[in-house]
Amino acid sequence: MMDMIRAFTTLVIAMLVALPVPASAERVRDLGQFHSVRSNQLTGYGIVVGLDGTGDDNFAYLTQAMRGVSGRLGLQLPPGVNPALKNAAAVIITAELPAFAKPGQRIDITVSTMGKAKSLRGGALVMTPLYGADGEIYAMAQGNLAVGGLGVSGKDGSKLTVNVPTVGRIADGASVEKSVASNFDFSEVLRWNLYNGDFLTISRVRDAINAAYPGMAQIEDAVTLALMLPPGANTRAEIMARIEMLDIDPAERAAKVVINSRTGTIVISSAVRLAPAAISHGSLVVRIDEDPVVVQPEPFSRGRTVLEPSSTISASQEGSVVSAIGPGASLAEVVDALNALGATPADLVAILEGLKQAGSLTAELVII
Repeated sequence: MMDMIRAFTTLVIAMLVALPVPASAERVRDLGQFHSVRSNQLTGYGIVVGLDGTGDDNFAYLTQAMRGVSGRLGLQLPPGVNPALKNAAAVIITAELPAFAKPGQRIDITVSTMGKAKSLRGGALVMTPLYGADGEIYAMAQGNLAVGGLGVSGKDGSKLTVNVPTVGRIADGASVEKSVASNFDFSEVLRWNLYNGDFLTISRVRDAINAAYPGMAQIEDAVTLALMLPPGANTRAEIMARIEMLDIDPAERAAKVVINSRTGTIVISSAVRLAPAAISHGSLVVRIDEDPVVVQPEPFSRGRTVLEPSSTISASQEGSVVSAIGPGASLAEVVDALNALGATPADLVAILEGLKQAGSLTAELVII
């Protein structure tokens, strides 16, 4: 079993890391985006109906919402009546409004339960307004849900759940009612933002833009470029399209080691280096055997039969190896040394943390 784990660890690390190589050219559009060209988040609160007894039952917010829905349709529920609504569920709707979306266009929505509903399978969302951060309505959502999960239960209390049946999606489930104003066509300065701040990369983007359009780009900080574009949507769109297709050699990524402590997944960037260090790793096994002895009293005596404890403790350590790492070791040498130790993912976490504490690991250690 240990050999299988070591082989799997070696394979995973080999797939996740590679030898340091010069950065390849990337397009400007893959490194960042224009400031005014962005999507906006929309949210709404609604009701899903038509469920097969998997709804919220007497959830207070659901009852209040159903009164509002029935009131809009001209049906007034009697005061003090709280209907059992096992076939309905209160939900939160989320969506992303793309840049330049116009009224009449369709967008996808995600519907999630907010109460005790067990499943949204087979449900239909009642017409719901979707609001932006400014409180304005930008879309209207409605439609039948597609739910990838499944949840069933038996009378004895047993349950079976596959994936997440309390979240569903509706493709093209919302119609855009209002567009978001954009100033990309008339603002004096148009800004371009780098996804990950880096002074060397932003300098190379500026130089590439100025080579194509002299004096157009200026650096504001490690993330932002200020572009002096001529006014007019037609001209600006053409220039922006050409800028996005320029090839850039980005700076080498920062040296990082990312560790997922829950799953044991470790990702090491190619810029990681080690100072001279020695790593010792071994497996200590402690075994305790209990072999109690039955003690009988002498014949015709007043004694009684008892168990006399007898313990045997042994300890062994196998696979203890010391690996030395030279100065300025590369990623490949680090991986080879760790593999030579036969380290499992859990062991790698401890080894990397020890190297960081010892000052031998030249990288940012990120534990998630």
